[in-house]
Amino acid sequence: MTTLATVITGASSGIGEALAHLFAPEHQTLVLVARRKDRLDVLAKELNSKHGIKVHVIAQDLQEVGAAATLMNAISALNLTVDTLVNNAGFGVSAPFAKADGAKTSGMMQLNMVTLTELTHMVLPAMLERRHGRIMNIASVAAFQACPYFAVYAATKAYVLSFTEALAAEVADRGVLVTAVCPGSTATGFHEVANSQGALINKISDSPEMVAEEAYKALNNGKVVVVTGLFNKPLPAINRLLPRKTMTWAVTKMMGR
Repeated sequence: MTTLATVITGASSGIGEALAHLFAPEHQTLVLVARRKDRLDVLAKELNSKHGIKVHVIAQDLQEVGAAATLMNAISALNLTVDTLVNNAGFGVSAPFAKADGAKTSGMMQLNMVTLTELTHMVLPAMLERRHGRIMNIASVAAFQACPYFAVYAATKAYVLSFTEALAAEVADRGVLVTAVCPGSTATGFHEVANSQGALINKISDSPEMVAEEAYKALNNGKVVVVTGLFNKPLPAINRLLPRKTMTWAVTKMMGR
């Protein structure tokens, strides 16, 4: 008999780490996944000490082709079944598309879309069979419009949002909760990785703890889409009201340096 577990990708810092602190009091086995094993080990020890729960650490780069299957094999080897999947791992690349690093762009697409989709596909059938499970996919407010200088990143998050909404409709009333979380700029290491520290949007950031709290509440309340942060909540409505060309111009000003 396997043990039910909550799996959080990108758990070594930022929103993922904050979510780990929120899921831990549920007293379900946690599986923390990220590249930085040292940071995962520190977090696992803290959560175990505070909540008395079993915490497994899997250090893995989910950008790699086939990473989802490798991760699921590792989870199965621990005799665990995924009851909650948090697809949080992801990153952005900020640059004019013509000058963007091709390898980084491909890795971003693999991580943000392909690995997320494959992991979801691998855990969903068992959730549906037992009529219980939760899937949280971290999208972005960038999912709602085109984002010059973040063109591919925004497109990957538009995919995550659309995929999650469709999936939620497919599994409605079948015991599985599916939520897309759309944060705005958040005070994590995202902008350092994306090389967007100078963008205007970077000056208006929410805390990862606030984002995680809103996301966790939305998931457990069965909300399909949540836009976190007071400043960000009007953005989907504004996108519907204004011409797309106007929104693209505005985002260009926000994302440019």
